[in-house]
Amino acid sequence: MPCVADWLNNPFSIVQGIFAQNVPNSDWEKKVTEYFKEKLKENNATNWVPSLNDVPVHYLKPNSLVKFRCMVQDMFDPEFYMGVYETVDPNTNARVLHFGKYRDVAECGPQQEIDLNSSQTVTSERQTFYCVPVPGESAWVKEISFLTEPVLSRVSPSTSYTPSRHKRSYEEDEDMDLHPSKQKEQHTGNCSSGGDIHGCVEPKRLETEASAGHHLISPNCSPPLDLNFPLPGEKGPACLVKVYESWDSFKVNDVLEVYGILSVDPVLSIVNSEERDSSTLNPVESMDTAEEQRVHSPPASLVPRIHVILAQKLQHINPLLPACLNEEESKTFVSNFMSELSPVRAELLGFLTHALLGDSLAAEYLILHLISTVYARRDVLPLGKFTVNLSGCPRNNIFTEHIYRIIQQLVPASYRLQMTIENMNHSRFIPHKDYTANRLVSGVLQLASNTSLVVDETQLEQGQLDTKGVHNVTALGNLITWQKVDYDFSYHQMEFPCNINVLITSEGRSLLPSDCQVHLQPQLIPPNMEEYMSSLLTAVLPSVLNKFRIYLSLLRLLDYSISEEVTKAVEEDFVEMRKNDPESVTADDLHRTLLVARFLSLSVGQTTLSRERWLRARQLEALRKARLQQQKCVNGNEL
Repeated sequence: MPCVADWLNNPFSIVQGIFAQNVPNSDWEKKVTEYFKEKLKENNATNWVPSLNDVPVHYLKPNSLVKFRCMVQDMFDPEFYMGVYETVDPNTNARVLHFGKYRDVAECGPQQEIDLNSSQTVTSERQTFYCVPVPGESAWVKEISFLTEPVLSRVSPSTSYTPSRHKRSYEEDEDMDLHPSKQKEQHTGNCSSGGDIHGCVEPKRLETEASAGHHLISPNCSPPLDLNFPLPGEKGPACLVKVYESWDSFKVNDVLEVYGILSVDPVLSIVNSEERDSSTLNPVESMDTAEEQRVHSPPASLVPRIHVILAQKLQHINPLLPACLNEEESKTFVSNFMSELSPVRAELLGFLTHALLGDSLAAEYLILHLISTVYARRDVLPLGKFTVNLSGCPRNNIFTEHIYRIIQQLVPASYRLQMTIENMNHSRFIPHKDYTANRLVSGVLQLASNTSLVVDETQLEQGQLDTKGVHNVTALGNLITWQKVDYDFSYHQMEFPCNINVLITSEGRSLLPSDCQVHLQPQLIPPNMEEYMSSLLTAVLPSVLNKFRIYLSLLRLLDYSISEEVTKAVEEDFVEMRKNDPESVTADDLHRTLLVARFLSLSVGQTTLSRERWLRARQLEALRKARLQQQKCVNGNEL
């Protein structure tokens, strides 16, 4: 039986064995998938698979098994490859069958040639996804995800494969790749920019030096490759993920965890470079533009390839929760946590009350906001979205920044959008299609489902929005109202539904639409805001913080229903409310109160609406409205 080292460090040996035993039977592909699926179920074996989210590419053995948690940023056109091909030795006429699946480059011995006319050749199809790390993924997600993983995954998995340089972070790698002059300084004397790569670097040596050095040092090289991360300042690898089965079940912006074979062969970069050179001389030979070839076939050191054996769409990315809540073990976890829900909620409410300067009502609404999610769509209307506008925030960058930092410590993915004239006019919010490079250029609003977006409107000052700024603000409004972003395809727009939690912090009433405005009423004004806000997080025990994180993620995934009896009681209540105050009670009020009741019920672990929760929701809404009315009277205008 193969040992761990075989299927983990040399998965091709496993695939080769299954292929040899089952050819010409086409079931060999299914058996490969089943083999690895079973292996990954054994004794937390998934923890032994090195992750590209954690381990730099140059510390991973080429052609080893890796995993990658990512978001599908773009989908390229399907590509054809030789699924099975035959090689022949011209001297002995001996023929050998090979598999081409999970490979970028056909395997061929020194005395062998591929017989392109062989009747044994099988042409297959695969889909390529351009994948990036989950945008805005919190640091604690990364830390906890890889905390329990063995040391084995953090170093080179093979003793025979030793990196020829000191370990560098992704930030340094990207800096080297995007600033070739720095890399050139490091490699002075190794080879000339136009020289043959195999003449100046040991074959199969570290792929970053072999490929990136070759491409990016060249005086005729293209501008630095944009890795197309949706958010500014993001770090981590982008990957070309090659999917062989059921790719129709995945779509742009899906969050996946993929297990597959890592391909970083320097030959890929050399071949692609030669293709570009030849197509420049002979453009008739290639229908792809040079820019498209550059984007779709980047250096393997910069954008490694993963040939997927197993892939799953993730419900969530919280490492403290089981990946799938439907399994028996997961149900035990959920029931155990639900039994201690009340004290967790009470502690979280107290924590957020302190963060919101003693305002317990605002803290209640913030909890409801953080567990809200779009649970269904009726025609174009997204049900379950609960955008909160927290008005009355001090015009103090420290307060809003620390509120975001606290949210960042509680949710798996988030982003703070500072709503300044500069950002509105110059940032790229809406993804658009670049037809020259044949790719989707990302924008700030290309986010994974369940991301928390904090829009800081306290930064807004007087100024003029240009055309781009107007489009950006409109896109932000559409995201809040309809939970969709219209991607720009030049000749038309394409709707991409989303599920983004938007919290708006502002001084007065926000310029953007919201489902609920809560005016902040601080009960205390700390003499040193920076010190006060910073001390809140340091005072919370890590174990308590983890309970908060489980609480907020878990409650978003629970089902919820309203019985016919309660529905009837709610209708009667609404009719009575309309009788007493026909001017101010509208259908929108009913919809909002039902939302508050829904999330209030879930926040205490109840998956059905009770009369008690309905009355509590009405009470919260009455307090919120009274506060807004009071503020309106004080200011003499609407907030």
